[in-house]
Amino acid sequence: MCGVCGCDQGEMRVGGHDENGHMHPDGATHSHPHSHEHVHFGAAEHAHGHRHEHISPHEPAQCAAVAEREPAHADGIRLLSVERDLLARNDAVAQENRRDFHTAKTLVLNLVSSPGSGKTALLVKTLEQMGHKYPVAVIEGDQETTADADRIQATGVAAIQINTGKGCHLDADQVRAGLSRLGTPQKGVLFIENVGNLVCPAGFDLGEAHKVVIVSVTEGEDKPLKYSGMFAASALMVVTKIDLLPHLDFDVGHLIDNARRINPTIGVLKLSAKSGEGMDRWIYWIETARALRLAAD
Repeated sequence: MCGVCGCDQGEMRVGGHDENGHMHPDGATHSHPHSHEHVHFGAAEHAHGHRHEHISPHEPAQCAAVAEREPAHADGIRLLSVERDLLARNDAVAQENRRDFHTAKTLVLNLVSSPGSGKTALLVKTLEQMGHKYPVAVIEGDQETTADADRIQATGVAAIQINTGKGCHLDADQVRAGLSRLGTPQKGVLFIENVGNLVCPAGFDLGEAHKVVIVSVTEGEDKPLKYSGMFAASALMVVTKIDLLPHLDFDVGHLIDNARRINPTIGVLKLSAKSGEGMDRWIYWIETARALRLAAD
């Protein structure tokens, strides 16, 4: 159970297939009778030397559960201490992850959103358009089922499913344990699709280069104000499902204004995974971020 927000932590499934067995975050593995694990990367690698002014990392905001407050009694003081200790442990593992990603020159993007934002659809379309120019892998976080990992695997990209059960977020330990099975895509890109939730994932550093917050036009324009911690922690906001705008009463400009009230430096991209509009700019952003990672000392 997560001591910070009270959620349960779940299990990992490789390649989206339950029958392969599963691994818990502590590394314990339970085998099942059949094994047909699918873990493979694209072969070719190349870098693009573009630059983009919106790529700027931010320190992760703290979870609402660990915000500074004055406890009313001794038990409250002890609870706050335990919460801080748990986040400190997560941050220490996240730094180990970050050092490994830096050594491998791997760009790691932590995709966060509310449920139903179109996160998986965007990721599938992204992988299809990126092709196999360089190694790519995906860590899928979800409370139940392997449906998302199965969709990713169908593109030919290596994927591991982490089912969190009642858990509302991924943590650095789970990512580290998952990569011990999946492998780090050297000089490539690792996408982490977090559990659909705009609260706790803001406070849990996974070792990523950037958080990317995804908001669909079917959601409210006030999302950045309601979930300010997530938007403060994100380098980029991707506005999805813009093909639906003619049918909705939604002001994209108002959404962007609200996001920049919280985070004045946040980058913004508008796109539709269904129609393909704006996908080229999203791919360009990823390629630019990867080029910066490859050029880093």
